[in-house]
Amino acid sequence: MSAPLPGIRTLPSWLLGRAAARGRALVAEALAAEGMKMWHHVVLSAVADLGPVAQAELGRSIQLDPKDLVGILNDLQSGGLVVREPDPKDRRKNAVSLTGESARLLKRCEKAARAANDALLAPLTAAERDQFMSLLIRISGTDG
Repeated sequence: MSAPLPGIRTLPSWLLGRAAARGRALVAEALAAEGMKMWHHVVLSAVADLGPVAQAELGRSIQLDPKDLVGILNDLQSGGLVVREPDPKDRRKNAVSLTGESARLLKRCEKAARAANDALLAPLTAAERDQFMSLLIRISGTDG
């Protein structure tokens, strides 16, 4: 007996969605072992790259709804992982920065996320991984 929905299961979009779901699950599990949630990790990573960064700019950079961002920042701030202070460039805005603890946690989370991605791509050779990444970049509309 053939697998159900062969018309759907052969679509690249369906296969990419399945691979993405598997990748997210692997990364979420790895981050959970560090006590971190996926979006919390995304926000910390963005602050590490951009910080100190205005809260509105942070939300735009990761395409997260401002209300959701506030909740995540509240969680991170209560955990001592970010600091929100008036932005020196514009005192009406909050600038978000990492703390020493969050920088250390972020390093552990990045290592865990890379290991999860290595597990996702384990069936591929090194050359296939390089080609796969190149192809994903091309079809995703990003520049890497």
